[in-house]
Amino acid sequence: MTKLKESDLYQPIQNHFYKQGYQVNGEVNDCDLTAIKEDDLVIVELKLSLNIELLIQATKRQRLTDLVYIAIPKPKNTRSKRWNDIRHLVRRLELGLITVSFTTKTPKLDFVIHPEAFDRKKVMRNSIKKRAALVKEIEGRSADYNIGGSNKTKIMTAYKESCIHIACCLEAYGPMSPKNLAKLGTGDKTPSILQKNYYRWFERVKRGVYQITDSGREEMHHYPELVSYYSQKIEINQEEPAPR
Repeated sequence: MTKLKESDLYQPIQNHFYKQGYQVNGEVNDCDLTAIKEDDLVIVELKLSLNIELLIQATKRQRLTDLVYIAIPKPKNTRSKRWNDIRHLVRRLELGLITVSFTTKTPKLDFVIHPEAFDRKKVMRNSIKKRAALVKEIEGRSADYNIGGSNKTKIMTAYKESCIHIACCLEAYGPMSPKNLAKLGTGDKTPSILQKNYYRWFERVKRGVYQITDSGREEMHHYPELVSYYSQKIEINQEEPAPR
């Protein structure tokens, strides 16, 4: 198969706008393709892949018209998360997106997105559950134990912090029930954490009573700051009898 060139995208798009009654021209004042009909001016920027240079170029064209498209060959996987993210970015920039498929004798166009105003408030309304989950995760952390931008490192989550808190309580007080652990401030997810036992830090010694495992004690050594934090809280609380 002959290697595609940016110019291969031109003719299928040119033919489309011709059929719609536009006057079409290539390479006008650095614009790859222009199509004009009455007061409508369309600008299309052509690239073999979607990259930051293409987006910069296209947003510059928005100084001239609201009808700016970017055109690329159709990707192999249009059901991927990355493709969905790309479409969101294009919408966010209020650009249009055209894909061109060359798998048939006659190239096929797909107008994936048309340029239109982006409603950010609507998107935020649709993401209210995700926002609530983010805020809940933030509120579930006692401090900042992660470095932003880290890759391939263990991330401290509110869930893991709850596990450490529970482990510290079991280490200090011995076997306890989820109800009594919750009274010590381990949170309303304590029963679920102990039952699911995702990290295998806990084991049931009898009905409704759990203790920390040897592997749980070993793992606690990897989180000295949090263990120290919760141990200090427990020492303060130990002035009163532990709930039973």
